[in-house]
Amino acid sequence: MTDKSVFESSDSVRHAKPLKYAQHATFDGPFHLERGRHLPSVTVAYETYGTLNPARDNAVLICHAISGDSHVAQHDEQDDPGWWDIAIGPGKAIDTNRYFVICPNVLGGCRGTTGPNSLNPATGRAYGPDFPLITIGDIVKLQKQLVNHLGIERLRAVVGGSLGGHMALTWATRYPDEVAGCAAIATSPRLTSQALAFDVVGRNAILHDPGYHAGRYYDHGPGPKVGLAIARMLGHITYLSRESMMQKFDANRLSPRDIATQFETKFSVGSYLAYQGDRFGERFDANSYITLSMAMDLFDLGATPEELAESLRPSTCRWLVISYTSDWLFPPFQSQQIVDALVAEEKAVSYCNVESSCGHDAFLLPNELASYGTLIAGFLANLNGVAEAEGSKLPPGQRSAEPAGTNSSEPVPLLPREHAAHRPTSIFHDPQRLDYDSIVELIPPGASVLDLGCGSGELLSLLTREKQAFVQGIELNDEEMHRCVEKGLTVLQGDIESGLVDYPDKSFDYVILNQIMQEIKKADFVIDEALRVGKKVIVGFPNFAHIKARLTLMFAGALLLATLRPGLVLPALYLFGLGWGGNYTMLQGLVADVFGARSLGRILGGITVLDATGGALGPWVTGALFDFTKSYQLGFSVIVVLIAASLAAILFVRLPARAAH
Repeated sequence: MTDKSVFESSDSVRHAKPLKYAQHATFDGPFHLERGRHLPSVTVAYETYGTLNPARDNAVLICHAISGDSHVAQHDEQDDPGWWDIAIGPGKAIDTNRYFVICPNVLGGCRGTTGPNSLNPATGRAYGPDFPLITIGDIVKLQKQLVNHLGIERLRAVVGGSLGGHMALTWATRYPDEVAGCAAIATSPRLTSQALAFDVVGRNAILHDPGYHAGRYYDHGPGPKVGLAIARMLGHITYLSRESMMQKFDANRLSPRDIATQFETKFSVGSYLAYQGDRFGERFDANSYITLSMAMDLFDLGATPEELAESLRPSTCRWLVISYTSDWLFPPFQSQQIVDALVAEEKAVSYCNVESSCGHDAFLLPNELASYGTLIAGFLANLNGVAEAEGSKLPPGQRSAEPAGTNSSEPVPLLPREHAAHRPTSIFHDPQRLDYDSIVELIPPGASVLDLGCGSGELLSLLTREKQAFVQGIELNDEEMHRCVEKGLTVLQGDIESGLVDYPDKSFDYVILNQIMQEIKKADFVIDEALRVGKKVIVGFPNFAHIKARLTLMFAGALLLATLRPGLVLPALYLFGLGWGGNYTMLQGLVADVFGARSLGRILGGITVLDATGGALGPWVTGALFDFTKSYQLGFSVIVVLIAASLAAILFVRLPARAAH
């Protein structure tokens, strides 16, 4: 008996069984297509989950990938698994207790929606090769008709990955007033030539299969099963990454699984691909594969930053863009292109490049859900189904959403003030953040703010709540970035030391660099970029004199990182030598001259001990006084008194006879 577990993939839960919960809507009259032809009528198969609330503003549209269908999740325990069960259902990332989820089969598909295997009214036979060329725009147009048919004027969000991501992008740009949020996952503004090449080879494998019969194989036996299987085998290669293929096959590369197939199976990877290809042919139509792959290949939002920005300019929704580090079918740089264009157009966009070794398939695999599920859940929870944009700009930091289990449109409060600090154990994140209070006082109401190294977004939340500021953050850490999205904040994952090239000059009223300078190597470059992007820049430093900071420096060895401009290095060394080195050299000479060489060691040792003790205890005492009084005034007063006492002692001390001489 064949061990099927070794063949598990994103296709594993997909099947050719009848869809028990599929609904159908038929739209009569000509359905005009972008390439000039039309369909006399169209039928769309779809499934729904959850309940549409009275306001009809909690609908989430799911757009599937090329081989998906309407069965996105289980409806009950007796139902077959859906292709995205890991993400959709009660209490899951896309919570069907809160949202009304709609998933239609795409135009050109083969699972109930009008496609090549549907009957052509003009001939009474399947369309086959006569099915017209369609675009992603045509697919989305039919989805819109379905959404309107269901009585929904505006979607809470459109969520899609891969080909579904192309649909989500199209929704946001073609119908901006009907989408509050767009989540584009593992997608691109257009295919790379490499990805396009795989599709070309796959279509040719189908077209030249003897069983294809020029596309009219429905009455000629099994059809182009070999060509379709090869196309799917090619597809699976692009869905995996080098790392995932090594994990799957390297240990047993010469131990293929015994399966019934006509394809070569000398290697374990061969038996895997053969299994996936044969199984795909059992449930999918070859003409649909040609139709949908061509639609994906034709999708193009622009080859240049300018063209892409122009394509995305009409959108008014909030955006969530997710890519995967090991995805080479839709590589991360393509998601970054989308984000860059959105930033240039001043759109509200959050972006995360998720660390994963699973390749393009990552967003469909159960073990990867933890890395992106919170992002989707947080994003959806902080969208409002009612229009809230002015023109093409959304206030990035504003959020309003219904609380779990309700249909209210009342805003969900941001992080409570008393819980503003997320990491109270950190030396830089005490529960009482006086630095936050100071920054909030500096920023006027309604200002636009960019926080570089925003952490988990406590300061941005505070500015949103108390100053109604339009806020955006940049954060490198995955976990912190996720927490920002959960709070409803707009945040990009990125390294600020790489620059802020996508932000126009003076695009923010304020840029904040708070308590991150100690972590920056290219400090001068970051400050220059902040000054370019912001009209004003606020820089905050940790109190390294604080007792907690001193202890951390002592036991953890964490030091302030800074980089001087090359031209300042030599002068700095001279000044250091004159100051520090000169001080200690003169001290020894002075002690020897005044007290004599015999007493040099004893007296100099005593001075050194006192100096070190004062240098160590002074900052601690000063920091403790600050904590107690919330001011440095008492600490400075103590220092003044000590200096005065030292001067008095020097004036009245009796020097030895040698000194008197």
